[in-house]
Amino acid sequence: MEVANPTAGWEQVGERFYRKTQLYSQVFDQDLDLDSYIVAGAPYSGAIALYRDPDKILTFQPKQIIKPSIDIYSCAGKQGKLHRSIPWDKSPIKGLGWSEDEKLLVVTAEGTVRCYYDLSTEFTQFSLGNGADEVGVKSCRFYGHGLVALLANNDLVSVSSYDEPRPKLLASPPEGRVHSWNIIPPAYTLSLSVEVLLSINQTIYVSDATECEDRFLDIGPFTHISVSPNGRFVGLYTGTGVAHVITSDFQERLSEYDSRSKIPPRYFQWCGNDAPVIAWEDEIHLVGPNGSMTRFYYDTGPIHLVSDYDGVRVIANDTCDFLQRVPDVTEEVFRLGTESPAAILLDAVEQLEAHSPKADDNIQLIKHSLVEAVDTCVNAAGQEYNVHWQKQLLKAASFGKSVLDIYNSDDFVDMCETLRVLNAVRFFEIGIPLSYEQYQRLSPSGLIARLLNRHEYLLALRIAGYLRLPTDRIYVHWASAKVRVLSENDESICRKIVEKLSGKPGISFEAIARSAYNEGRGRLATELLNHEPRAGRQVPLLLSMEEDELALDKAIESGDTDLIYMVLHELRRKLTLADFFHVINSRPTATALVEASSRFNEGAAHEDTALLKDLYYQDDRRVDGASVFIREALRQPGTQTAADKLGLASKLLTDNAKENAFELSALKEATTLLRMQEVYEHDLTDSFTGLSVNQTMFKLIRLGYHGRAKKVQSEFKVPEKVTWWIRLQALVAKREWHEIEEMSKVRKSPIGWEPFYNQTLLAGNPRLAALFIPKCTKLEPGETIRMYEKCGMRVKAAEEAVKMKDAESWSRLLEAAGRGSQEGREIERLGLAVFKK
Repeated sequence: MEVANPTAGWEQVGERFYRKTQLYSQVFDQDLDLDSYIVAGAPYSGAIALYRDPDKILTFQPKQIIKPSIDIYSCAGKQGKLHRSIPWDKSPIKGLGWSEDEKLLVVTAEGTVRCYYDLSTEFTQFSLGNGADEVGVKSCRFYGHGLVALLANNDLVSVSSYDEPRPKLLASPPEGRVHSWNIIPPAYTLSLSVEVLLSINQTIYVSDATECEDRFLDIGPFTHISVSPNGRFVGLYTGTGVAHVITSDFQERLSEYDSRSKIPPRYFQWCGNDAPVIAWEDEIHLVGPNGSMTRFYYDTGPIHLVSDYDGVRVIANDTCDFLQRVPDVTEEVFRLGTESPAAILLDAVEQLEAHSPKADDNIQLIKHSLVEAVDTCVNAAGQEYNVHWQKQLLKAASFGKSVLDIYNSDDFVDMCETLRVLNAVRFFEIGIPLSYEQYQRLSPSGLIARLLNRHEYLLALRIAGYLRLPTDRIYVHWASAKVRVLSENDESICRKIVEKLSGKPGISFEAIARSAYNEGRGRLATELLNHEPRAGRQVPLLLSMEEDELALDKAIESGDTDLIYMVLHELRRKLTLADFFHVINSRPTATALVEASSRFNEGAAHEDTALLKDLYYQDDRRVDGASVFIREALRQPGTQTAADKLGLASKLLTDNAKENAFELSALKEATTLLRMQEVYEHDLTDSFTGLSVNQTMFKLIRLGYHGRAKKVQSEFKVPEKVTWWIRLQALVAKREWHEIEEMSKVRKSPIGWEPFYNQTLLAGNPRLAALFIPKCTKLEPGETIRMYEKCGMRVKAAEEAVKMKDAESWSRLLEAAGRGSQEGREIERLGLAVFKK
């Protein structure tokens, strides 16, 4: 079979060439009247949705029952495996479109938006709000992950994300009939907000999130507005049949074309970013710069256009074509009369196949440009749909690089892999006729996602393995689908899934179990979750399935305290207190964590204190329950309230007074102290709240109430040593030097005299501190010398050194005082009799 020349379908428009490639034939049955349908196509050669246009009169056919539905096909139409039918019995559809990730969006007249995912009948739903249900939706425009709806009162409602829809009103355009409108996606605007172009009267208004501006055109009104895929150019079509191309900032008019047609076109779109396309029922005008144009005719019936990033798909009953600008590399290789190195290299491989010596002549001719020729042939192969020319170009590239001494073959290998993938998905049964540029933008992982939506698991696995991509999500999607469609018993389904997925890395049984639960198969979901190794994924689903105790057990098994706390918090919110304690009583780990959490938070939250009390009460842990009241007492601002709390603690312990004798005694003493402190606060107008026995005595002595301090000492049997320490510290703090000096006259101190020396010296009274040095006993040799020296009494320290015959210390003191000073002469005199030179 003779292969057609690749330039056979080329048409020149200005200085550029465009080509029409037939992707599929016999797309729909001839009895399907495409003229009566609204057609919407997903980007990147995605699925096509058909919905009967309610404004078109349908030919009556006897015995034919017409049920409204949205039919989904691949680009191959009836030949492809993909065919879904979504029954539709809701209000009229005012918007039908696709997201970038192939979700079908349906907008009704009252502002309800349904988002169908996975090319199935499953959907999520939200409302546009903002008065859409009252005034009604007029029409919609869609972009990657959002939409804009035009209401009947000219209000514009924008949704920027289908996953988290937050409908917002855009700036209101002026009153008047909107002849046509379109949008510039936020990715291509300076404001990063979607911009809406509206034809009102003779001009165009541009509305965004903050303002609506008049672009002051005088060539309207416009029946069609079209924005190029890159957002840089705008096409405007008037009612008189004139098409204008201007920049999207409305600063420059680029071209003008008069179609001379009185019939308004069905479509006015862009073929890539280079040329607008005007389409009627059976005729297409592709408009270039300076009024250049070419026509394409379809004699077999009405056509529909689906715009894509790098071209436009033409849908008819008997064909699906792709109209695009001829890529630069393709033009460089195949254009008639070209003498480019790549064209010569392609001719060389053809001569080689014919065993002609001219092949070597060609190679010698382009020897200095051979690397460039090989790269061009590789890139041109990616742009071809015809397998024959793909092979020829790759053969040429292979022949060229075999002649080169050094050549990096990575791009060549990548292109071979890419073409195998593209040819596989372009096959009519799959029906995804991706171009090379579309594939680069969609990415391999995006392509695999589309194959999963079509349940093409085997092909998805082969492509993932071929491209060295992870396969776990393919297996999970397969298993989730099986859960939804199989009617076998739960044990059998679980066994089949586990056998199939055992040993596969990265498998999330939680996702499969969630699908089972959503299908109402709770038991199957529970069995599948037992095979999920990550407790962090098991537990949330178990909680949503009301499997509370199982969720808690799984969390405890994981050893993750944060996960356990999450379950406990959820259980505490859902269950009554009695049921909550019933659940955690048999689980010591859970009980311990509830206790620890409540203790940590009891100072900040009353409910945590109450929970802790109830926990200890139902477990009959009276000592622990009393400790809660004690901690509460310590936090009370007033002594009366604190005493009441201690009384409650004592009451808890009285039932078993023998075992709790020590605790009751301590509580009694604490209550007595609080009562005494309450009296002192009343009488002395000073605060004693929160003070211990020792601190209370200290404060009383410092305030001068020695008698009351002795009463506290007597009441609580404070040891004499402790009392002397408290008194000393209080007198030092008060700087009662006279009282301290009187204490030094006592023959013996229970705490010794060194504390008196240290405390008074630190308080800045070295004279008084020196009085206690002779009274200090059991000192290390030479310690008295250092003590006098710290008090600044070098002469006294020298006397001690002389007594101890410590020549080294005496010399050090003499040098410190200075031999010529009075103090130095005195020190020298003291040592002459003992330390002779």
